[in-house]
Amino acid sequence: MAKSKLLEMNNVGIVVESLDNAIAFFTEIGLKLEGRMMVEGEWAGRVTGLGNQSVEIAMMVTPDGHSRLELSRFLIPHTIADHRTAPVNSLGYLRIMFRVDKLDELLSRLLKHGVEIVGEVVQYEDIYRLCYIRGIEGLLIGLAEQLGNKSTTDILDNS
Repeated sequence: MAKSKLLEMNNVGIVVESLDNAIAFFTEIGLKLEGRMMVEGEWAGRVTGLGNQSVEIAMMVTPDGHSRLELSRFLIPHTIADHRTAPVNSLGYLRIMFRVDKLDELLSRLLKHGVEIVGEVVQYEDIYRLCYIRGIEGLLIGLAEQLGNKSTTDILDNS
């Protein structure tokens, strides 16, 4: 029997309180709304282990079409934990990182929407300028502007 192989990373999921606000925030960063729908019923609960559920989801996609972010707002059952404001060294989901161009311009737009820079914008060698922000609902988001032709893959390959 042939061994299974990984084909692609389909999406990363984030649970939010306001789907509309989250869609607006991630649209401001540069993602596009691919679709929005309700996922309901016992069949869905069999996948998640939550039983009968009602969840409104929105699928956001990066401009290149390769990466997706699934935003979920649970109606039934209600959310039971909140780790959105945990620091970056906490266990579990920590952050999502986006490579952007014109980091300063994007930050100036996001700051007008109440985003807070976690530390400061820093430069890593001649490769990246990057920062963490607290976005909509306190979600930890990383933003990185690539400066030269080197990438993270190049750095890891040389270590």
